[in-house]
Amino acid sequence: MTNRAYFGTDGIRGEANRHPMTAEVALRVGMAAGKVFMSQDARRHLVVIGKDTRLSGYMIEPALVAGFTSVGMDVRLLGPMPTPGVAMMTRSMRADLGVMISASHNAYSDNGIKLFGPDGFKLSDARELEIEALMDEGLQERLAAPDALGRVVRIDDSQARYVEIAKATFPRRLSLNGLRIVIDCANGAAYKVAPTALYELGAEVIRLGVEPNGFNINNDCGSTHPDAMARMVREYRADIGIALDGDADRLVICDETGHVVDGDQIMALIAGHWADRERLTGGGVVATVMSNLGLERFLSHRGLVLERTAVGDRAVMKRMREGGFNLGGEQSGHVILSDFSTTGDGLLAALQVLAVLKEADKPMSALARQFEPVPQLLENVRFGAGRPLDSDSVKGAIAHAEQRLNGSGRLLVRASGTEPLIRIMAEGDDEKLIFEIVHEIAGVVRQAAA
Repeated sequence: MTNRAYFGTDGIRGEANRHPMTAEVALRVGMAAGKVFMSQDARRHLVVIGKDTRLSGYMIEPALVAGFTSVGMDVRLLGPMPTPGVAMMTRSMRADLGVMISASHNAYSDNGIKLFGPDGFKLSDARELEIEALMDEGLQERLAAPDALGRVVRIDDSQARYVEIAKATFPRRLSLNGLRIVIDCANGAAYKVAPTALYELGAEVIRLGVEPNGFNINNDCGSTHPDAMARMVREYRADIGIALDGDADRLVICDETGHVVDGDQIMALIAGHWADRERLTGGGVVATVMSNLGLERFLSHRGLVLERTAVGDRAVMKRMREGGFNLGGEQSGHVILSDFSTTGDGLLAALQVLAVLKEADKPMSALARQFEPVPQLLENVRFGAGRPLDSDSVKGAIAHAEQRLNGSGRLLVRASGTEPLIRIMAEGDDEKLIFEIVHEIAGVVRQAAA
């Protein structure tokens, strides 16, 4: 991929008020993206902007608004809204562009900018590079005349619209009556919409992570910290627990005993249910190189395929569109249901799990573990600067590890696209060997990073 100055694997992301997540960069994004998406016709052009609950959203949002309006684009502000909700609203409002201000599962101190095209899909690499090219040059050109500046309107019912869209994906013949559900919204973008949708579908809802204060998003709650959800499930004797992340595009679940399962198990559950009802298209599921080998074996036994892509839900969605798949996702909990959405949606995936639970009329513990995972270990090594993976010592450690695996497992060592981390993952039937390999490589990476 061409070197990028701003965009990573999922938009622009970084520490708030530090380059590139500054008000100045956000202003430049608005101006450049506005110019790219404004055609030459005389109609008014529109961008919708949503955000999560981070304090820095109050800085990034007005900077983006200033950029877009300065080139003549009208702006609709959605307020706190899940990332998939922004994608949906972009299409339903016939906007030229959608923007989500969020750093997803990261801590409050980070923030990010994700862009969606008029079709509701995340922008292509080519589009992002086109925007980047304009961000550092030519910003004073094609500014709107004083009488052609964009106008800004806040959409007060945006959350209610998303709730209705989400509810419509749940089978009409079913109801959540009789289910007690713990929903952990990570003090993030779904803190209102997710509990509301579940309640209006009939569930008894126990809320967690619904008191955002600008600093507590993803803090010991949500899909990256599911222990809080599991404890509450046991305490309230709930039937199921659902934990979303800060922008609600991913989830994990737990059964009534508090046992937590990841995105691989969720995809397996939905895939099996849909395959039985001839709803699964493409002949299988699309997932990334991080998904467990157990998922691949589970699908194979059912005559289905697992197509693997690079990490990132954008790569997954691209392959889904190419191959006609309607189910894909990531082990981390991004689950894409293309019959309903153009990107990962934690709430919609949760509703499909709940539909299986209601139709099966079994406890969640009998459904949650669809396959026995192959022993897999992931370790993250944080680094300050440089390129540790270019080190000869790291390359040698990886080559030695692959020799030891000798085809009996998988090894993946990669740099994160959203954080300064090297991710080391190995899996195979020999758990002891996997443990040794991961820790040996992690030690060498730490030395190289130092």
